[in-house]
Amino acid sequence: MADVGSDLTIQHFDLSDFTFQDGTHLPSVRLAYTDINPTASKVALLPTCFRGRISTTLTLCHGALKDHRIILVALFGNGESSSPSNTPNFPRQLDYHDCVRAQHALLTQKLHIASLDVILGFSMGGQTAYHWTVLYPTFVRSAVIICSSARTSLHNYQFLEGPRAALENSVDYPAPELDDQSGRASKGVQAFGKAYSAWLTSAEWFDQELYREMGCETLEQWDQAVTEVGYRGWHPDDLLGMLGMWQRGDVTKCDPNDEDGALKSIKARVLLLPCETDQYFRPSASWREVKHIRNGEVDVIPSVWGHIAGGGASKKDTEWMDRRIAKFLA
Repeated sequence: MADVGSDLTIQHFDLSDFTFQDGTHLPSVRLAYTDINPTASKVALLPTCFRGRISTTLTLCHGALKDHRIILVALFGNGESSSPSNTPNFPRQLDYHDCVRAQHALLTQKLHIASLDVILGFSMGGQTAYHWTVLYPTFVRSAVIICSSARTSLHNYQFLEGPRAALENSVDYPAPELDDQSGRASKGVQAFGKAYSAWLTSAEWFDQELYREMGCETLEQWDQAVTEVGYRGWHPDDLLGMLGMWQRGDVTKCDPNDEDGALKSIKARVLLLPCETDQYFRPSASWREVKHIRNGEVDVIPSVWGHIAGGGASKKDTEWMDRRIAKFLA
């Protein structure tokens, strides 16, 4: 397989007359995606995560999925697909249903794909995968859900209120420009990143100074990397739009008459991979959820890298996930 990280071609799919869950109707919406290894017989779908771009959603493409045709698709709100930053009158109340319905149209209408061998998602991508298994139960054969949950917990919801408040109450929000004149992220976006940063990993990660494994000699260097450099080019309203979708994430709403009915309806094989030190998608949620999934299993990532263990931050953790996913898909 070719080096999928070296020369990605971003394509677009335009969908006419799209009505969002909140009732907003747009004459056209756009999905950004890339199609890797298109002649392979097995098909995998990988949605992006929060603050994820298509180019950063390649973690497992060389490993467990290397023999698959891989469709990488950008969630609504990420700045590549239709988002507040690039689409007039974009809805303020995004829902995972919106993303999944549009992705289904991409697969069936544009790419003529009749089923998925696997959907793999990390974080918000994992919540997207959960919604796929419920909304289109016969379309997905297997799902791998990494550092995620079927429902955003109240603790997770409240944590996200911190970054939201930091951004919305900044001196330059709403800002007319994406970044300031020096090319740095706006003060509000930097404040968002600062309020978010300590939740990425774990207390043990900081105690062990593992930011050094990311090429940072000091905590201050890591802080700059994750609260300023990593947010360059991000529109504040895109961040807030995706954050709201994350906060409202709840696949159980798909069956309002039975809280667990949505999970019981899943026909796909499901592998849940929480990280033992994730501060907001906790393993206990996965253990509760798997009790209602007819063909599900849980394996906990043994890592102090917290949430970002699932996103490829640690080579050791990525190799562990790759072996586990390969075993699941064998």
